[in-house]
Amino acid sequence: MTSGLLTKLMLLAAEGTGSGFSFDELAQRFRAGKGGMYPIALCAVVALAIIVERVVVLYFSASISKDGFLRGLKKYIYNGDLDKAINYVAGQKNTPLTNVVKSGLMNVPKGEEEVQAALDEAALRETPKLEARTGYLAMLGNAAMLAGLLGTVNGLITCFQAVAHVNAADKATILSTGISEAMNCTFFGLLVAIPSLVMFSILNGRTQSLINDINETSVSVLNLVVNNKDKFKNATVSAGRADEA
Repeated sequence: MTSGLLTKLMLLAAEGTGSGFSFDELAQRFRAGKGGMYPIALCAVVALAIIVERVVVLYFSASISKDGFLRGLKKYIYNGDLDKAINYVAGQKNTPLTNVVKSGLMNVPKGEEEVQAALDEAALRETPKLEARTGYLAMLGNAAMLAGLLGTVNGLITCFQAVAHVNAADKATILSTGISEAMNCTFFGLLVAIPSLVMFSILNGRTQSLINDINETSVSVLNLVVNNKDKFKNATVSAGRADEA
């Protein structure tokens, strides 16, 4: 049942490349690759799961308009209203950026050094959540390529054995089978490796963009707090917020 699922997913991925092959022809190619196809299919399934999960996180769950967020926050900081600033941040979508800013604001009454330390600590805590699992795509792409190479070598070995030890009447059939196994393993290995490596680069770039937003926003919030520190002289965090901190 598992091997059948892997086969279907591989064939759907291949069909999506627009290579002009029918589903039945791709199924025949997959079967022609024999045992070498299953490591490739496993890499494809895991890579697809990581891609879907990371796209959801990086482009939806962890995404927020940095400029719009800061515009809304500035008016509360300019007014010296710490509780409203914290409530504003808490009311935004739960993202690594808002979590970092919230940690910094919770420590405003303790002084700017504590705000800086809180921002740095929160950034170190949130950054790994953005970087998680993306690096595996490069490994899976390389693994699929090597698995395809392994199937290719195995098919070529079959061909050479046919030339050396098989009757002349059977050589043509065995040679065609071995070459078919070799080429199809190479085809499907590259079919998995190329999208995996491309998505690794895209997701890695998106991750770095979100991290840059966190760093830039942290500096902006710290500067806002420092420049308006006189307005926060008597500021306190409400009891509920202090417990949360």
